[in-house]
Amino acid sequence: MISRSYRHILAQSQNCKSRNLFFAPATLPRPGHGARAMSATASRPDPFRPAKRVAGQRQDVWSIVNEAAAASPVQPIVNMGQGFFGYNPPKFALDAAKDALDRVECNQYSPTKGRPRLKQAIADAYSPFFGKKLNPETEVSITTGANEGMLSAFMGFIEDGDEVIIFEPFFDQYISNIEMPGGTIRYVPLHPPKDGATKTSSAHNPVGKVFSREELERIGELCVKYNLIILSDEVYDRLFYTPYTRIATLSPELYERTLTVGSAGKAFYATGWRVGYLIGPEHLIKYVAGAHTRICYSSVSPLQEAAAVAFEQAEKEGFWDESRTDMKGKIERFCEVFDELGIPYSDPEGGYFVLANMASVKLPADYPFPPHVASRPRDFKLCWFLIQEVGVAAIPPTEFYTDANANIAEDYLRFAVCKNDDVLETAKERLRGLKKYIAQ
Repeated sequence: MISRSYRHILAQSQNCKSRNLFFAPATLPRPGHGARAMSATASRPDPFRPAKRVAGQRQDVWSIVNEAAAASPVQPIVNMGQGFFGYNPPKFALDAAKDALDRVECNQYSPTKGRPRLKQAIADAYSPFFGKKLNPETEVSITTGANEGMLSAFMGFIEDGDEVIIFEPFFDQYISNIEMPGGTIRYVPLHPPKDGATKTSSAHNPVGKVFSREELERIGELCVKYNLIILSDEVYDRLFYTPYTRIATLSPELYERTLTVGSAGKAFYATGWRVGYLIGPEHLIKYVAGAHTRICYSSVSPLQEAAAVAFEQAEKEGFWDESRTDMKGKIERFCEVFDELGIPYSDPEGGYFVLANMASVKLPADYPFPPHVASRPRDFKLCWFLIQEVGVAAIPPTEFYTDANANIAEDYLRFAVCKNDDVLETAKERLRGLKKYIAQ
């Protein structure tokens, strides 16, 4: 039996991403037998009224960016907004995927907790970090992407009204993942330094902060004191440029209360594969796996097999070191344009997002922003302006804040540098067009 207080969860991201679901059963139950009547009445004038959990949401940032891109006179748009890679996974991973598609067993359902080979590969890859031999059958669970893994964790432990603490800014999917099972969110905002430095490293996703060992130890102390479960989002754990500590490895006591979330898609440049995983003690993993089974039953079988081979081969191929070096180089080369323009920017300690402080970019007072952009914080206007005037798409980071703290990020834009070098060079050339809008 898990104690009631265990249902309070700390969602903690080491570094620094709602979907509508329609279910049509084969046989619809009759009204009065568990179904909502599908006829218009005085009390329900709209027979297709959505549930509260999805109704009333304002227009999301992704559709606004797409709308701006379609309306821009500068084509094609250079997409530096979304965090998908502009290049393929390594050859050993692609070859494994092609091979898996030719195998009968890889084209059928996998076990609900994941294919044995992938669980074993992850256990082997992470056991050295955890300082213990991980049991692939009881301490690893495969999910349909890291996001579904987090949803499964919240579904497995949150009851109506349970509180979840998250750091702000946050990956926007955290919110729906917590609120759908009935959780209540407590936000802890992180602030950028006030020293006016050219480069900052102050927050996780979208900024790219890696929490230090000392910071994680303090978080861990609080979690033990208040008997909290820790959900540690570590999807960028292979892309770090400073010493990296996993909170679950700090003590046996912390391991017993921590679920570590990983992403094969982020690790191997294959975000479309949707292969995620959770590592943790059996008494936590079994409930995550139970929720996962009810949400989607199992995950994509051939791509699990490919991810297994990728984990088996990565170290031998020198892939981890190569990927870190390559991404750090992309960050440095892309940020040269901000140095030229005198625009301050974050120096990410992990991941591949850069935040640029656009406070010096002066937006024309009479610029024709559409009403749904004009009513949003300044970074949404910057985003629209950038797409229209120079043809570069970035993400307004106030999307990752509550309205109460959106002012922290309203002068920033987030750029994803996980693109081909020629795309980065094109983006840099276009961004130089901002010079005429920068106050000297």
